[in-house]
Amino acid sequence: MDLINNIRIHNELKEGKLLNEKGELNECGYSTKVIKEYERKSIKAKNYRIKEWDYYFISNSRIGIALTFGDIGYIGSAGVTLFNFDEPSYKTQSDLTLCPFGKFNFPNYPHTIQKLEYNSSKIKLSFENIKSDDSNSNEEKIIKYLKCTSTNFDGNGNSLIVDIKLTDLPKDSMVIATPFNNFPNAFYYNCKTNNMIAQGTIKLNDKTHLFNPENSLAVLDWGRGVWPFEFTTWYWGSLSCRLDDDRTFGFNIGYGFGNTSASTENMIFLDGNAHKFDEIQFEIPKNLDTNEDDYMSDWKFTSNDKRLEMIFKPIINRFENTNLLLIKSTANQVFGKFTGTAILDDGTPIHFKDKLGFAEKVCNKW
Repeated sequence: MDLINNIRIHNELKEGKLLNEKGELNECGYSTKVIKEYERKSIKAKNYRIKEWDYYFISNSRIGIALTFGDIGYIGSAGVTLFNFDEPSYKTQSDLTLCPFGKFNFPNYPHTIQKLEYNSSKIKLSFENIKSDDSNSNEEKIIKYLKCTSTNFDGNGNSLIVDIKLTDLPKDSMVIATPFNNFPNAFYYNCKTNNMIAQGTIKLNDKTHLFNPENSLAVLDWGRGVWPFEFTTWYWGSLSCRLDDDRTFGFNIGYGFGNTSASTENMIFLDGNAHKFDEIQFEIPKNLDTNEDDYMSDWKFTSNDKRLEMIFKPIINRFENTNLLLIKSTANQVFGKFTGTAILDDGTPIHFKDKLGFAEKVCNKW
């Protein structure tokens, strides 16, 4: 690992194919664009080891919606979670499919023209990217349409209906290609896009929640890869918000997703521009009696280069514990408010207070 003043030099990815003819990563590192060519057919692993997913979270700081669709080999899943951060409360409905093995045809890129659909008696889900007809721009712009109908969502026969449009995709995203030690055909290719502008509605039981572009933002977690069948613990945090001066601000932070010696996935975003920083530490408090993680007490986050320092006050812990034969997962996805300071590449400090985001600790064997 190359270091300058104890801070690593991160490898920036170059354009080209993600995998070589052996199914191994051609290059490890990060980018702010999806410049590596991912193709499922280039993977040299069994179908049941391949993982592909799209996850969206949209919020106006009072109401949030999470939409997820994944093919993790043995299981395909679609799900929707509605959050009320004022009460606070949440409700999830999901549906599982056995052994999809690629039949959903997940796209090779996150922001190209495409349509991804899931249809069952419980959930109908559609993620569609179309070309904008913006006549004032010479650049091709993408609009994302997210739709979901979840039947009997509240247990009283009422369906949840989600209809959201995402625009103003930022210039930069967090993109990383990560290997796994001792597993040459295993890799994780990931794009996280923060601060997309959201507009639309959520309808449930004669009540409509509005997402207005002035106060509603979205993040996409787009993941493709082959994961080794062993217990993995990862940490992930995300924020998309507006500052007091109305600029969009956010970050992507995390670790535990394979060997990150070539680069971390930690980035700060201001008005669509990425600012890379090194390592982050999630400091989850412990319960004094049990010595277990106390997810609903205040967390602390520190970076080794002092670029991001903050406190996180939890509101909701979306807890899931899954044990389905070959798949085991314990997830604590905690939503709350971040307060702290971020330092841009030019040394400018950005202060933020009580901005809604989330942080999670997930233990998987899948």
